[in-house]
Amino acid sequence: MSHLNEHGITHLRHVDLAVTDYETQRSFYKDTWGLSEVGTDGNLSYLAAEGSPEQYVIRLRQGDEKRLDLISFGSESVETVDALAAKLGSQGVQLVSEPDKLQTAGGGYGFRFFDIDGRTIEISTDVETRQHRAIEEGEAIPVRISHAVMNSNDPNKTRDFYANVLGFKLSDTLWGQHMGEMMHFMRCNDWHHSLAIARGPHTSVHHVSFEMRGLDEYMRGTGRVMRAGVKKIWGPGRHNAGNNTFTYFLDPSGNTMEYTTELEKIETDEWHPSIYDIADPMTQDVWGTADPMSEIIARDSFNDPDRGVFVAPPV
Repeated sequence: MSHLNEHGITHLRHVDLAVTDYETQRSFYKDTWGLSEVGTDGNLSYLAAEGSPEQYVIRLRQGDEKRLDLISFGSESVETVDALAAKLGSQGVQLVSEPDKLQTAGGGYGFRFFDIDGRTIEISTDVETRQHRAIEEGEAIPVRISHAVMNSNDPNKTRDFYANVLGFKLSDTLWGQHMGEMMHFMRCNDWHHSLAIARGPHTSVHHVSFEMRGLDEYMRGTGRVMRAGVKKIWGPGRHNAGNNTFTYFLDPSGNTMEYTTELEKIETDEWHPSIYDIADPMTQDVWGTADPMSEIIARDSFNDPDRGVFVAPPV
């Protein structure tokens, strides 16, 4: 299919977070959120989704500061990894590491670089898959990681980097009369988005989203996390762009985590991105069950400025 990524990027693999309250976060993701801890290594915890072949979808690290350590994307082959690394290097993108064997769980081959906002991004291939299983009816745990949304104070510049340099395609945009373009949904496969860029006051994690088996499991999971006393920011509801359901929660370290299901797949090459006005109640929530989006809700997902960001010299 010609709408797959031109540089061989296939999917979102995992998001790696440094947290100051490691044990609290471990128990949140295992006991409340429904991920499975598949291994620990010193101050690291690897958390997998039961329905996903990925070795892990979240890595937690005990740190002195809260930060985004890494976002990892899969690649088709050793050849596509090497070609993308060479292309980025020739365009002045700063590589953190050259393509090589990876030392992380599952091994593989890949490299890391700084995106235009200074986040560390990994591109990898040939990573071993793990034994996974079909999630059963009524089982309210994540099937897989769905997408990651990042805040940027210049979301159009960030969108252009992911589109022009990494070959992500723009699916849709949210727009507001006073703020301009608020969120860009970007795809690297046929899911409506694997990455989205939100307008925020600083570079940070906006949210990480997990796909549930279906509507019933999504609602059961939402209820379980609510009953556990975790702060619900927004939802349950259903977005217009992407058609997916949403419930957003604040994890113990203040990162927003989402349960979603039924994210749209784009099966056509003739897709034309829409611009949705956030003032229209149908944009944010076609069901009308979630509170209207407000500044208070939005502020929760601005998050703390990301300590992990490398401030690159202007190219």
